[in-house]
Amino acid sequence: MSAPTVRRRQLGRTLRALRESLGLKQEDLSARSAGALSGAKVSRIETAKTAASSKDVALILDALGVKDDELRSSLLKLTREGARRGWWQSYRSVLSPAYEDLISLESDADQISTWQPTAIPGLLHTGEYAREIITATAMSAATEDRVDALVEVRLARQVVLTRDSPLHLWAIIGEAALRARCADDRIMLDQLDRLLSLARRPHITIQVLPVSAAPHVGQMGAFSILGYGTHSGLAVAHIESLTSALYVEDREDVAVYLDAVERLRAAALSPGESMNLIAEIRNQK
Repeated sequence: MSAPTVRRRQLGRTLRALRESLGLKQEDLSARSAGALSGAKVSRIETAKTAASSKDVALILDALGVKDDELRSSLLKLTREGARRGWWQSYRSVLSPAYEDLISLESDADQISTWQPTAIPGLLHTGEYAREIITATAMSAATEDRVDALVEVRLARQVVLTRDSPLHLWAIIGEAALRARCADDRIMLDQLDRLLSLARRPHITIQVLPVSAAPHVGQMGAFSILGYGTHSGLAVAHIESLTSALYVEDREDVAVYLDAVERLRAAALSPGESMNLIAEIRNQK
């Protein structure tokens, strides 16, 4: 049996919270579903030990009396997409399970808020900047074929910004990331031009946190929050390290990261001021 993915844990955690809010036991759902569900099956779904089918989730929601159409739609989408084979699975030879989880969650998110103090967020990369960053941060053999594949993945992820209902991205970037030197100055010039271009899109907001800012919560490190509609209980915080990735899923812990984002937004330059600074840095290159 495969290890539970973040998506399956999201689904199970949310269904369990809905059930417990009504004071019901897992066995109670069996009675409410006229035996179509068993307590054991509900337990396996809630603990992410088994992949739920859309039919099972619909039965659970009916048994719980969930009438909220948006919540039902979000949870059924989580279920369907969890069973879907994503484009990224053809790159499994170069992707870690944690990276696959990130791409999968990213593909379904409605909004992402990200804080990146020393590098530009991947969803905003040019191909050459992506190659530079991937090569520089590789902690295993950075063979040309592997780097090529990872660059392809990095750029393919950006489809979430151009789909029919594009993801809303709010990126807060440290000024140091904009002033970093690349092997070829043209790489950074093109990357800064791309930021200026993308910031014109209504669903993309870019802020810069200047190096002159007072001490702030972002000094604890980079993170991103992936959100799904208006249901904050489905949000996930993502923190990446050299060897692994951490997904923060507990609602109270995610709330800490949401508060951190608000503090960083307040500390950063306004979007307009940020564009002026990016243009100024670009002209200094």
